[in-house]
This record gives sequence, C-alpha cells and structure tokens, in this order.
Amino acid sequence: MSKKELTHTGWQLDTSYSRLPEIFFSKFSVNPVPAPKLVIFNEKLAATLGLNPEELTSEDGIAILAGNAVPKDTMPLAQAYAGHQFGNFTMLGDGRALLIGEQLTPTGNRLDIQLKGSGRTPYSRSGDGRAALRPMLREYLISEAMHGLGIPTTRSLAVVETGEMIQRETALPGAVMTRIADSHLRVGTFQYAAKFGTKEELKALADYALKRHFPYVTAVSNPYLALFQEVIKRQAELIAKWQLAGFIHGVMNTDNMAISGETIDYGPCAFMDSFDPKTVFSSIDVQGRYAYGNQPMIAGWNLARFAESLLPLLHDTPDEAVRMAQAELTTYIEQFQNHWLAGMRNKLGLFTKEAEDTELAEALLNLMHTHAADYTNTFRALTFDKLNDSKLFSANEFKNWHRSWQARLERQQESLQESQQLMRDHNPAVIPRNHRVEEALAAAEFQQDYSLLHNLLAVLANPYAHSAEQEDYTEPPKATNSPYQTFCGT
Repeated sequence: MSKKELTHTGWQLDTSYSRLPEIFFSKFSVNPVPAPKLVIFNEKLAATLGLNPEELTSEDGIAILAGNAVPKDTMPLAQAYAGHQFGNFTMLGDGRALLIGEQLTPTGNRLDIQLKGSGRTPYSRSGDGRAALRPMLREYLISEAMHGLGIPTTRSLAVVETGEMIQRETALPGAVMTRIADSHLRVGTFQYAAKFGTKEELKALADYALKRHFPYVTAVSNPYLALFQEVIKRQAELIAKWQLAGFIHGVMNTDNMAISGETIDYGPCAFMDSFDPKTVFSSIDVQGRYAYGNQPMIAGWNLARFAESLLPLLHDTPDEAVRMAQAELTTYIEQFQNHWLAGMRNKLGLFTKEAEDTELAEALLNLMHTHAADYTNTFRALTFDKLNDSKLFSANEFKNWHRSWQARLERQQESLQESQQLMRDHNPAVIPRNHRVEEALAAAEFQQDYSLLHNLLAVLANPYAHSAEQEDYTEPPKATNSPYQTFCGT
C-alpha cells in the first residue's frame, strides 16, 4: 500500500504497546485467508476513528480487515496475559487475535485496532486461532447494543467472512472481526507480569497503564495505589450499569476484565428477560459462578487478584502493601452500591435521596422475581404508567408497593412529568432480546440474509427513543420448556 493510499484510508497508527518489554507480546505476521468478503461494516464508527469508509471497504481495505495485509510500517503483535478462568489460574494470551496498532483519532484518542479470529499465534496452544461467523456477528451486535445503552464497551468496526470453513462440533463459516478498544490491558495482563516477569517489567506495565488511561494521577505520591483506586472506580461503575440493564457477561474470568472499565470479550453473554438473580445463560457455567446476581461479587474477586499482582509496587514492606490493598478493596462494594442505587433512583424517577430508597428498589425486584416478571418491560410499564393485567401488576403486594412508590414521588419537588422523563432516559424500550438475536444470527449464517441483523442494530442504536418502530422488538420470547443457552463460540 502506498503512502498516498495509507493517508487517504485514514490509518494513523502507533504501536506504543510494542515499546514495552518483549515479555508482554510476540510480533507475528498475518495469517492470510482465501476469500475475504465484507459482511458488515460500522460506517459511523469508522468516521469517528478518522478512517475513510469508502477506502476501507475497497478490496485493499478489506484485505486489512481480513488480516491478509497490514497498513504500511505496522507490525502486528499478539499480547501475552494470564488469568483465572472459573477460579483456576492459567497461562493465556492472544491465541486468535492480533493487535495491528493503535489508531490516533481526530479527537486525540488512542484506540486499539484488533483483529479477532485472525489465526494462530504463539499463544494458540491447541487452537486453530480462527473464529466462526456467528459468534463474531454476535459480538458485533451485542457490543454495539451496549454502546447504545451507554455502557462502556469495546466497539465493533467490521466482520469479514474468510471463505474457509472451520471445524468445531460441525464445520462452520469462518470470520474475522475488527475490535476497537481503549486498550486490551486486562487484569490478567498484570497477573502475567507478576507471575512470569520481574518487578521492573511489572513496573513498566503499570507505568504504561497509568500514562495511557490515568495520566491525571501520575504525579501523586503513590501512583500504583492510585492505579488500583482508579480501576476500582471504573469497575464499580461498569458492573452497576450491567446490573441496571439486566446484562449477564457470562464469563467474568480475570483475563476478560479490562482495566479501562470497558466491557470486553463477548462470548456467552445475554440480557435477562424474566428477573431472576440466578440467571445463567452460558452452557459452560454449570455451577452458576457468573450468574447475574454474582457479578458484583465476582468483580470484587477479580479486583483482589489485580491487587495481588500490584503488591510489589504498592510498598516495599509486604505486610504494608497487603494492608494498603485491602483498605482500598473494601471501598469497592460501597462504590458499586452507590452507583447501583443512583441508577435505580433514575429508573424509578427519583431526583432526591431518602434512606428507604434501597428497600423500595429491592422490594420491586423481589416482586419481579416472585412473579417471573420481565425486567426491562416492568420498568418500561412503570415509566408510562401502563400496567397491564400481568401476574405482577395484579398482585396485592405490588399494589402496596406501587402506593409506596407514588407517595415517594410526591415527596419531591419535581413534577410527575419530570419524573417520567427521567425514567424515559434511563429505562430502555429495547434490549437485544435473545430470541431476536438468534433469529438475526441464524438468517445471516444460514441464508446470508443480513436484513434482520441490520434492522435489529438500527432499533438498538437508540434504545431510549421509545419509538413506534421499536414496539415489535419489546416483546419477550414465548414460553418454552427449554432454557436459553449461549456458547463461547471459540
């Protein structure tokens, strides 16, 4: 690719991660695929990245998105990391992904450009390094839906079919997804440094993380303690947003926890229909470790593992380092609860704070659980005061709760109309309903029909619009005896 073509395409790539000690990555060439075909492309995201959509969807542009070529003067690399998977520590790494660089955007941001499903790397172990079309489309869809909901997330730029079949339980069409992230620094990256690196290498990683994500705290007396504090803050806010939206990540291993505070690695993720804290969709989570109700606790557990990796940097005296880490870790639950309660107040139209607000919110959730009420649609019904004849709304316990809620609304100065607008802004009309997601993915995979996927993406782009076009997408799935399951798709 010529310098003129590169400039016109809009790539402005740096590789600051490659300036870390070599223990953290392996430089690796691309793994070409036989017949790349662009199947979905995020034109709006491309524009915000400073990329030229027309050029990027040309033959040369698609070659880059497929992993058949790289922009000039760029050396792809696979990142090394470790992680606790379902509580067990494992050496990992980018076994099927390549970081092709960090795009410097017109607004001054630095964002990772990663190809997922791009083939084998030194960290692939027994895997083929490829990805199937369906899970790549799933990540594209769910990550863009999360963005629409206002939940910090990695983004999806494109999915390219590779023209080859990959073998899983059956032969499946292969694909490469281009993922955009604030970075791919994970809790597992720090665990890897602490386990396999020197203190100097761990320090280099921490310094890089501070400079990239938290430059405003580098001048404090103990920047590594500040790093831990900042990651706690971001995770507390992120997990609260997950809970408020009814989102279940499905595989909260420490290697799937980004220190930037973005949601990352969409595998067996899904959104809850009927409210139940024990909801698990992942086929591999047989013990319910990562159930909806466990997510706040698991995030705290992951943060404890992050703290352990930072101990050599926190203080020269091990006991003092542990004390400092424990003192900060105890703030996580309070921060999470504060974010969650603030979000619940918004969902219930509450502008003011009262001591009983937690009890009010939890009482509603308990009633929803008892009567198997749809989580999203219950808040939507409250928003517009359209309480149908469902089992929940006809229950005497709910009627008592509703009177308490109405009395609570009347104790604040804001009008009922203002409360309703607050609720409209925080209770989505639509989420990526599991049956709608599967319908769209099946049409794309088996019929090469992407119309359902595009329609669903359009509806999910502004979930708080409460528009007539969204109405058909608000319906929960029909009752079935078979529980919905999701799969990692690796």
